[in-house]
Amino acid sequence: MAELRKLVVSFDLPAVYVDRIRRAYPDLVVVVVPERDRLPEALDGAQALFGWGLTSDLLARASELRWVQAMGAGVDGLLFPELVASDVVVTNNSGIHASNMAEHVLAMMLAFARGLPELLRWQTRHEWRQTEEGVFEIGGQTLAILGLGDIGQALARRAAGLDMRVLGMRRRVEGAAPTGVQGIYRQDQLHELLELADHVAICLPLTASTRNLIGAAELAAMRSSAYLYNVGRGAIVDQDALVTALQRGEIRGAGLDVTTPEPLPPESPLWDLPNVMITSHTSGLTPYYWDRALDILLTNIGRFRRDEVLMNIVDKQEGY
Repeated sequence: MAELRKLVVSFDLPAVYVDRIRRAYPDLVVVVVPERDRLPEALDGAQALFGWGLTSDLLARASELRWVQAMGAGVDGLLFPELVASDVVVTNNSGIHASNMAEHVLAMMLAFARGLPELLRWQTRHEWRQTEEGVFEIGGQTLAILGLGDIGQALARRAAGLDMRVLGMRRRVEGAAPTGVQGIYRQDQLHELLELADHVAICLPLTASTRNLIGAAELAAMRSSAYLYNVGRGAIVDQDALVTALQRGEIRGAGLDVTTPEPLPPESPLWDLPNVMITSHTSGLTPYYWDRALDILLTNIGRFRRDEVLMNIVDKQEGY
């Protein structure tokens, strides 16, 4: 049995969830340290960390650390070289955002379809007007999902239920397609996929291979009537190229939950483009977040102690 005596929580986890951990594992010492300056001392003698804040200096000091459970699904800000090279296992909360983030993309898609951004602008002016941009129906249109992980698959199922044709991109095309997906493309077939899509949803993690994946050439490959949605990471898109494409009408619109940088500076032209929706990195919000996160954490504590494979192990070399 692998030893797990002490767990450090490096953020202000609500007390009800701390109590839930302690009830499930009464012999486990759980130390909650939201203050960054207390983290070095707290990590002494700890075998596990739940949260963020780990640095190369802290890793060097935390000689007993064997497992890090990240708070979110994305770990691009956590994987510094020393951690990647170490034998510390990293797990994430992949899957807990699938439903709400899929619904967020659909909300943006339907908002564009019904002209809601324009109609809401008329509402703020107290003007009873119809949309000048027109409306459309998403049924029968093609959605390309870049990234078929938990979020991408949840989006595919929902979009297929709305009578959309769903195509996806992932690293490996072999094997059965996820439910609702009618075709799978590799990353080297991205332009071919983009040419087919009325809507393109980015549901990818940020890695070396996905940084600036969508640039000027990719935006040019999209239809002028197409919409781009990003709930992955802002750096997956060349933002300057996106602004240019939107201003020139090379694509019809964009729904951006993530940007570069964050927060998006007030002077960014994206704020004032009428064909852009910005939702300030809120797609991950859900009232069920902590319940789902604790389910993963508690399962992994048990698996760690039984020397079993943990849930949601991150490939530290690949970055997700």
